[in-house]
Amino acid sequence: MKLTLLVLAAGMGSRYGGLKQLDQVGPSGETVMDYSVFDAMRAGFERVVFVIRRDIEEAFKASVGSRYADKIEVDYAYQDMNDLPGGYRVPAGREKPWGTGQAVYAARKLLTGPFAVINADDFYGQDSYRKLAEYLRSTPDNGKVRGCIASFVLANTLSENGSVSRGICSVDAAGNLDKVVENTKIFRRDGKIVSLQEDGSEIIFSGNEPTSMNSWGFMPELVGKLEALFEEFLSRRGTELKSEFYLPFAVDSLIRSGEAKIKVLHSTDSWFGITYREDKPLVQAALRDLVARGAYPEKLY
Repeated sequence: MKLTLLVLAAGMGSRYGGLKQLDQVGPSGETVMDYSVFDAMRAGFERVVFVIRRDIEEAFKASVGSRYADKIEVDYAYQDMNDLPGGYRVPAGREKPWGTGQAVYAARKLLTGPFAVINADDFYGQDSYRKLAEYLRSTPDNGKVRGCIASFVLANTLSENGSVSRGICSVDAAGNLDKVVENTKIFRRDGKIVSLQEDGSEIIFSGNEPTSMNSWGFMPELVGKLEALFEEFLSRRGTELKSEFYLPFAVDSLIRSGEAKIKVLHSTDSWFGITYREDKPLVQAALRDLVARGAYPEKLY
């Protein structure tokens, strides 16, 4: 089976202040995506699909996609807020697409085999891709939507420069995902990890919670289920100007309905990423250290 890496790269990075997916952070001018594709190829992925927007297509293909043309099969899907199922329409005044769930939906015609999903601006490490590839190659059909998640420890995924959005995972006795709850404003305050809820209340986390960083693996049957869930979401919240159809929300819905079984894979690598511009020097330093230790070559491509 040909394994596909689906890279969600359509976001503008509003908190960051620019198109962070094209920012050079490696010692030879690499982007975070360059390391993701490199690690995926080492794990046996043979195809990469980038989900982008039409207005960044030219710059993205020239600056990023062209690097991989002779190394791995490359395809593109385009996230457009008007790309909706079931005859739904965008409400007047809405300016942004509908989130990570819609980003995967945008690539639906290209997802005919096993695939992994990642964010373009997150560094997941070699171990995550090896475990994702292992799962996708070996998982038998069990009559459910089959998938996995590469989880990370919450305390190691925060930014010192502002709040972040994280999916907090609960794991059952069999090592499967019981539920994932999206917390959109998590931050450190006075030595504690705080999640500010929509109603103004707060949850204090220990920092050891297994956390979704949007690193998933799925068999293709997810795609049809995703469309149905997107329609359901639009029927309830489609008139809201800032509502988002999160991929973790879709997965959680399938688990609760008994339609999905999602294995939790615990990555041994450290996660890091760029949420705010101030995060960039930390990412550059971390990559230099990995290169110095021999985990990556000085120049990837």
